[in-house]
Amino acid sequence: MAYHSGYAAHGSKHRARPAPDSPPLFDDTSAGYSGQPGGYPVPGADVAFNVNHMLGDPVANVAMAYGSSIASQGKDLMHKELHRFVSVNKLKYFFAVDTAYVAKKLGLLVFPYTHQNWELQYSCDVPLPPRQDLNAPDLYIPTMAFITYVLLAGMALGIQQRFSPEVLGLCASTALVWVMMEVLALLLAFYLATMHSELSTFHLLAYSGYKYVGMILSVLTGLLFGSDGYYVALAWTSSALMYFIVRSLRTAAQSPDSVGGPLPRQRLQLYLPLGAAAFQPLIVYWLTFHLVR
Repeated sequence: MAYHSGYAAHGSKHRARPAPDSPPLFDDTSAGYSGQPGGYPVPGADVAFNVNHMLGDPVANVAMAYGSSIASQGKDLMHKELHRFVSVNKLKYFFAVDTAYVAKKLGLLVFPYTHQNWELQYSCDVPLPPRQDLNAPDLYIPTMAFITYVLLAGMALGIQQRFSPEVLGLCASTALVWVMMEVLALLLAFYLATMHSELSTFHLLAYSGYKYVGMILSVLTGLLFGSDGYYVALAWTSSALMYFIVRSLRTAAQSPDSVGGPLPRQRLQLYLPLGAAAFQPLIVYWLTFHLVR
């Protein structure tokens, strides 16, 4: 019985050897990578080739230079727009504090009645930083007080078995929105009254943020001594805050062109700080009464 020449007889365990002159299915390309065992390319060889090719290509060089130029212009434009809305140098001024200033300023916020000189100090027509002038507003105390207020609110809600991330987030966002609304209202009032002063948005944000100190003291006293202690602390901190706001804003809002000016403008300089101070107890109470039971 005849069998195909490529195979042995039926039942044989060995196959016939292939013809030696059979053509390969694929071309052998391992000769180009003889330096690496196993026929694999040298690591980084193709990358180096591509980089050298790009560096030697004038079109690629022009494209890279043009892309770098666009990136540089975009970076400069971003910094320009950022400095347009937020001046980093001005922001650093409001955080130039030290431990002695923070301790004295907290004491002034709690008991401002014995403080005599409320004028801002200048050096070569430049206001001194907060660490050198107790009357200078800062943003360090309002920022730290806001964070402390949020943590204290979480602890108070946890003690009363009412804590949840949603309630804590609502409490923090409400406190922040109230301050923003107060700052916008003051800016609008100064604009409508055509009062030209050195007060900026950062100044008003600092003065509005000092209420967090009174809020912390009121909530702490309420947690320790109940609702009676809360209302006593609320009355004390609110009156101290009102006195501080009136004296600070009245002094800072005075501009040289309004001194000796018409009587209506002088009244506005008095009424605006009074109006801003009158709302402080209401805001403090609204943001803290639900934390004390």
